[in-house]
Amino acid sequence: MDTTARDHYFSDFAQALRYWRGKRGLSQLALSAEADVSQRHISFLESGRSQPSRELILKLGLVLDVPLRQRNAMLLAAGFAPAYQERDLSDPELAAVRQALEFMLAQAAPYPALVVDRLWNLVMANEPAIAMMRFLLDMPAHAPIPRDGSLNVIRLTLTALRPMIVNWEEVCADQLLWLQREAMSDGPGSEATALLRELTALPATATRAPNLERRALPFLPLTLRKGDVTLNLFTTITTLGTPHDVTVHELRLESFFPADEASAAWFRALAEARR
Repeated sequence: MDTTARDHYFSDFAQALRYWRGKRGLSQLALSAEADVSQRHISFLESGRSQPSRELILKLGLVLDVPLRQRNAMLLAAGFAPAYQERDLSDPELAAVRQALEFMLAQAAPYPALVVDRLWNLVMANEPAIAMMRFLLDMPAHAPIPRDGSLNVIRLTLTALRPMIVNWEEVCADQLLWLQREAMSDGPGSEATALLRELTALPATATRAPNLERRALPFLPLTLRKGDVTLNLFTTITTLGTPHDVTVHELRLESFFPADEASAAWFRALAEARR
């Protein structure tokens, strides 16, 4: 569990509990009622006067809706072993998950769909998504697109794809908001915080700090223009329900849908050309 240990950002459990209770906007009294624990005990836990049991940490993590990665961090901060595994998607035990994702990607064709991890590193994509990337980036027809987590989709969007995004302000704000949420969950020493710092330092984004007051739309409009081709799209995000593996919990499937007939026809023609 090296990756989990690396994400252990709290000095102790008391700090972690105070952080997550505050983030959820709950008073000690409200948390005690939700978790069926006395307010006095919550107070003692947050001051470090009492030490929690493993079962209580898991219960509080559930009540506070703490991400699985951070529930592991809370356990580590209290001296317990992590409760949730974190495995590579290629692990044989996750074969059924990968098969389900491959099925979902295939069903999205002829329109693009891709799977990313919590930092938006690309781990899976269907052929329409790969073909769209090659088109936008002027890549040869059979040039490889890495799907091993080494290609960050947000970094690609805010750099190489920047000149082709017509509604740049909207897309940039949405992308930075996703990363800001991860950074807030992980803490100041995290990969998410480092990536957010890197991307907000780019000339094109330096004046666009993430706005946490902004409500995320159920879908994101995206207009791409390259030469005489204009693609009007909207994207949706799908997550996997109630998994018990950190990796699976953090996967997101982003699907791209045409917002007009001209865009739909372009993708159909692209699919025909690949046959």
